[in-house]
Amino acid sequence: MATQTLREETGTPRPRWRALIMAGIATLVSLAILVGLGTWQLQRLAWKEGLIAQIEARAYGEPGEILPESAWGTFSRDDQEYRRVVVSGEYLLDEEIAVHGLLPGETRGQPLQGYYLLTPLRLETGAIVVVNRGFVPTPLLEEAAEPEGAVTVEGLVRASEEQPPFVPDNDPAAGQWFTRDLDAIAQARGLERVAPFYVDAVRDEAAPADAWPRGGATVLEPPNNHLQYAFTWFGLAAVLAVVFTVFSWKWVRGQEL
Repeated sequence: MATQTLREETGTPRPRWRALIMAGIATLVSLAILVGLGTWQLQRLAWKEGLIAQIEARAYGEPGEILPESAWGTFSRDDQEYRRVVVSGEYLLDEEIAVHGLLPGETRGQPLQGYYLLTPLRLETGAIVVVNRGFVPTPLLEEAAEPEGAVTVEGLVRASEEQPPFVPDNDPAAGQWFTRDLDAIAQARGLERVAPFYVDAVRDEAAPADAWPRGGATVLEPPNNHLQYAFTWFGLAAVLAVVFTVFSWKWVRGQEL
């Protein structure tokens, strides 16, 4: 009786309430984490929408010139990537690289297997810009068009590709390429004065449907699921709050009986 009276006087919770208090603390911590994740996804959403707007403004703008060779050392992915440009020169078809890749097919989930043809383009100055001429299915690789003489290419500026996770290493000796690594391509082909970016040729809408390679490899609409993720985290927080409220109400009712 004395211990019970002391707890009531000092405000120390009774043992049977400690579980509820601990559950409440755990719930508050979990809610803070879930709300924080939801808020972070909203911030990511704003960033992604800004990035998409920037990509579209550059990709669909009037084509300009590539960065001059004297400024290649200052090339910045943030400042230059996805710019629409026009570049002229002559393809070095003997130095072409076929990079393994996929192209979305007419049936969802069934992409075409093949290659993207990365071909060095020698400018009038003697410098070289690698051009991704486009995709060609594996069975048609030997039938891909090979333009000779001076050409003019319209495309989008892309930065040299880093090796993604779970992608095999390039094997130049075996002619097996999986990433668009410009330094590796230049070294394998003995090329000098190579731009630190490549040009992704846009698709020629006037070309026949069976013409290969097919340009337009750049995806201009990157995945943007951040709003869905935010709703998921906020929804989980709401569910957790409801569950704890119901649990607490039943607990209190049980203690009063």
